[in-house]
Amino acid sequence: MTSLKWWQSAVFYQIYPRSFADGNGDGIGDFIGITQKLDYLKDLGVDALWLSPHFPSPNWDCGYDISDYTGVAPEYGTLEDFKNFLSESHKRNLRVILDLVLNHTSDEHPWFLESKSSRDNPKADWYVWMDAPPNNWQSCFDGEAWTYVPERNQYYYHYFMKQQPDLNWHNPEVKQAMWDAVHFWLDLGVDGFRLDAIGTIYEDPGLTPHNVPMNLAELRRFSELAQTDEEKKLKDRYWADMFKNQWGQPGTHELMKELRAILDEYEGDRMLVGEDDNIAYMGNGSDELHLVFNFPLMRTEHITPGHIRQNQTERLQQLNALSNKGWPCNTLGNHDCSRIYSRFGDKLHDTELARLNVALVLTLKGTPYLYNGEEIGMTDYMLTDISQVRDTMGSWYYHAIVTDMGVHPEEAMIRTAEMTRDKNRTPMHWSNKPNAGFSPDGVETWLPINPNYREGINVWEQEQNPASLLNYYKRLLKVRKSSSALIEGEYTPLHENAQDYFAFLRISENQTALVILNYSENRLDLDFSNVKGAKDKTLYTLFSSAVRSTASHKAEKLTIAPFEVFIAEVAS
Repeated sequence: MTSLKWWQSAVFYQIYPRSFADGNGDGIGDFIGITQKLDYLKDLGVDALWLSPHFPSPNWDCGYDISDYTGVAPEYGTLEDFKNFLSESHKRNLRVILDLVLNHTSDEHPWFLESKSSRDNPKADWYVWMDAPPNNWQSCFDGEAWTYVPERNQYYYHYFMKQQPDLNWHNPEVKQAMWDAVHFWLDLGVDGFRLDAIGTIYEDPGLTPHNVPMNLAELRRFSELAQTDEEKKLKDRYWADMFKNQWGQPGTHELMKELRAILDEYEGDRMLVGEDDNIAYMGNGSDELHLVFNFPLMRTEHITPGHIRQNQTERLQQLNALSNKGWPCNTLGNHDCSRIYSRFGDKLHDTELARLNVALVLTLKGTPYLYNGEEIGMTDYMLTDISQVRDTMGSWYYHAIVTDMGVHPEEAMIRTAEMTRDKNRTPMHWSNKPNAGFSPDGVETWLPINPNYREGINVWEQEQNPASLLNYYKRLLKVRKSSSALIEGEYTPLHENAQDYFAFLRISENQTALVILNYSENRLDLDFSNVKGAKDKTLYTLFSSAVRSTASHKAEKLTIAPFEVFIAEVAS
């Protein structure tokens, strides 16, 4: 196997700390709980952990409103608990990257409290202040993007909610303070960072207004009700136009180069992955971010062979065009979107599609990212009462459409449950005991537990069942880890007009692997004898989700079962 960096060969697993494991029985996940589950993660077969924010926060945005960049939220434990978690992870050869929120702080951060206290404070210019709202910009979460502060008789800007004021990155003192925080965690030994919302760091210097004839709540409502193709196209255009002057502005690339240079000072190949799909943030391939997410892969209602092929053609061409060839990064889910099982299911073959889709992420060229709970088939859980909602964006929307638009509370709650991120952040199901083994019986968990944990959607029961989704994940991860082709091999699409199945080769110096993902309920009789390198070759099964009577097959006569995942080594 060639000398890939660790982050190129690793499979990442995202942990949402509040919902992963409750170690002290208070209904909230914490570092004691996460540390207790490290053997589970090692046994699962992942190599690296991405932690959503663990910093002190008022939790207006579930931790993405940070009040101390070098601390640990008390509900998660202490800094010593974090250090123990990091040490125990490294003992198991599990790397750890943290969420780094560069765009904004909490409005309770000491920096902002000083900045808002007066126009003469030493930190007066650490945020973006104006005497009056200069435009009609919207916060992407909750309405107007400018909020008044009487102490200064001025307005501050916030791309996200008003409790998340934007930092002024044009101020070198801000930059230095943030880089000091980066050094703090790198000095402790963390292996890198996932960078939150990097496109929002700088705004249009001309403060150009948007031209959408509605506010954010009205646009959300318009999007929900859009039916015709014309309305859907208009909806997409309005979303782009509303925020185009608040996103992707000049200055970010220079900032990413500075941050990359800091990481490059450290041993151990520390890495950066951006919450963005713009390959431009990778610079020349070696001077900005190491990875950006392939979000276009998941921006579809249905995962189909045609969609995958088009995505891979476009994505790999862009990465290969970088002067230092870029490395792909694939995912289908995270804490901000519906769970894979719910989002890409068809209500009829949800289980089969879930197995196909994780196989897709784990066999495409690039670094895979998985989200906690996907390995046991956790689904979205639709809340039924506004009092249950913890996602402030959801509660804001509920009250906006009830109060301002006259929507009936019952319909408003249905819409809120659909759009809020609470649905995919519910606590992890560890067993079929009360509270799904996440917290002790009788403890109220921070979000309600999805009751379907009693239906076998939990770790304990699936560990006992060889045919479970969890054991399927383990087998698939083991095959990937032992296959040089699946880790480093180049990608070659096959049978490119096929509508039922997606077939491709992964070719490394030492191995060629054939991957077939049958997205249909049809049995397929396939012929790969005309594929370069496969003629007169034997296919030796590395993995199959179907029952197969033999371990070897001829390339010219290969039968694939409905919804089968088939991976084989192409050999003489």
